[in-house]
Amino acid sequence: MSALVIYLMSGPDTPELAEAAVEGGADLVELGFPFSDPLADGPVIRQAAERALAQGMRTVACLECLAKTRERVDVPLVPMTYASLLEAYGYERFATDAEAAGATSLIVADLPADERPDLRRIQLVAPTSTDERLELAADHTDGWLYLVTLTGTTGARDDLSPHLAGLISRARALTDVPLYAGFGISTPEHAQAAAALADGVVVGSRAVEVAEDGPAALRDYVRSLRTAIDAAVPAIID
Repeated sequence: MSALVIYLMSGPDTPELAEAAVEGGADLVELGFPFSDPLADGPVIRQAAERALAQGMRTVACLECLAKTRERVDVPLVPMTYASLLEAYGYERFATDAEAAGATSLIVADLPADERPDLRRIQLVAPTSTDERLELAADHTDGWLYLVTLTGTTGARDDLSPHLAGLISRARALTDVPLYAGFGISTPEHAQAAAALADGVVVGSRAVEVAEDGPAALRDYVRSLRTAIDAAVPAIID
């Protein structure tokens, strides 16, 4: 059964929203730390980051949000951020403080796998990654490898990326680590199709949109994803 990862932007309501997501069936929650120039993010998450920054969600406040979320849920919690924030805060200091607040790992979207190899984190790869980069990222990743299913930013798409099957096939030939697919996955149908190929499914932009309607709406949405993923039939990839 594939894991379900739900992304939420850090904010005052995030601990309650994370609890609702877990009640709906999320196995892991990503907590976005807002950044003013989020290169990997599309309009929904960019706008969520702008709102969070306007609410005063700087790094210390986000770490406090992480700690409050940890009090409510017992699933893995993974901050997702950018290298500039860690440069300003201090890499080692951030890693220490995040772990103390309840983080189980870390994602730094714009930090290449061969930079700061001492920083324990989940690595990302994309359809444009060479086999050499795929293998390097897999060797350095923490627990699972994040497969960016498309070339572009986060955001809902009409269809699941046609690049996913090929990316998974290449990655499976190079590594045994679990492969989680994200970017562009928004509907139960997308989640089910991705779960037939990958070991985990990451849903971000649509979850952030639904979360604006409150915990109950998010719980129901996550439950629909969970039901679809549980019904997925593993696909055979040539």
